[in-house]
Amino acid sequence: MVISNKPLRFIIATLVACIPLISFANPEQDTVKVKTEVAHQATEEHQEGTHAEPIDVKSKIKAFIGHHVLDSHDFTFLSDEVKGEHYGFSLPVILWDNGIQFFSSAKFEHGEAVAESNGNFYKINHHDGKIYKTDASGTITEDEKTGFPTNVRPIDFSITKTVFSILIASLLMFLIFAGLARSYAKNKGIASGAGRIFEPVVLYIRDEIAIPNIGEKHYKKYMSYLLTIFFFVLFLNIFGLMPFGINVTGNLTVTFSLAILTFLITNLTANKNYWGHIFWMPGVPKVMRIVLAPIELLGIFIKPFSLMIRLYANIFAGHIVLMSIIGLMFIFKSWLGSSLSFGLSFVLSILEILVAFLQAYIFTMLSALYFGSAVEEHHHEEAH
Repeated sequence: MVISNKPLRFIIATLVACIPLISFANPEQDTVKVKTEVAHQATEEHQEGTHAEPIDVKSKIKAFIGHHVLDSHDFTFLSDEVKGEHYGFSLPVILWDNGIQFFSSAKFEHGEAVAESNGNFYKINHHDGKIYKTDASGTITEDEKTGFPTNVRPIDFSITKTVFSILIASLLMFLIFAGLARSYAKNKGIASGAGRIFEPVVLYIRDEIAIPNIGEKHYKKYMSYLLTIFFFVLFLNIFGLMPFGINVTGNLTVTFSLAILTFLITNLTANKNYWGHIFWMPGVPKVMRIVLAPIELLGIFIKPFSLMIRLYANIFAGHIVLMSIIGLMFIFKSWLGSSLSFGLSFVLSILEILVAFLQAYIFTMLSALYFGSAVEEHHHEEAH
């Protein structure tokens, strides 16, 4: 008897789409930070002699969402608030402060304690999640006008959740494509194992992105970068949908670094025709060339800026919107409102999976377009 596997596919698709919902349903890693917000508010009220209303559910959800998109120095999977126990693992803290300071983030006790290293004291600021140098009591002073901490901030080389996720994605890519290369060599150009899943994607990037936008003559020297950037962004986007609260591509510094790479490769490999079109555009009056040159030069910097903002804004906004809608479950406190919130969150979770692939595709496609414009040959030269 043959049993249809359609129900199984539906179940698997449902579980995959629900993965992002788990990250909000597992708020332990940011609960301490929300408690810190409450304690901070109580301290301010005591100093000012006021008694404001305690932080309500909406404020707690807002604080949780705000801290969810921040980087952190540890992974927390489960916690027991009654016993005050947290289950996960800490990451190494590496600071430059009159020499290398190396210690485990466990010393911070999830942001509640002051860490000591070689007679120096450090504390994580609950507003921005950054490490500041302080005294033994953990005092962090803030500027009255700006609200930013005035404490010295050491140079931070720590392995945070973002850095750890980047290392994992890089290792995963190396293992997958090293295996794919070995299978090609072993089976005379035929992929085997997990490589069969990724081979069609590699061919698609070559045939539908690299060759049409860069050209048959020059596409090969850019293929390694295009493949790397596509799968790197894709894997990190997928990591962002996992229950661990990782928001790598929603981090502006990460997208800035990726955009800078595209910017450097484009301009360092560009031919004279590319620079000629920027500084002395052919086919237009000389007066207009003088006017257009600064505009075209500005466009060189606008292109990577748009790459940076597009990836960052889409991923960051996706996290905020999805978790805000899930937070409505705790505000409505009714079966109707909670059901509607869950249904909408489920649909958005599926959309976020699509966005993860789409943003990797867009970043790769635009990079290929920039590379193609940099190596495009003059039409008159091609005619000869």
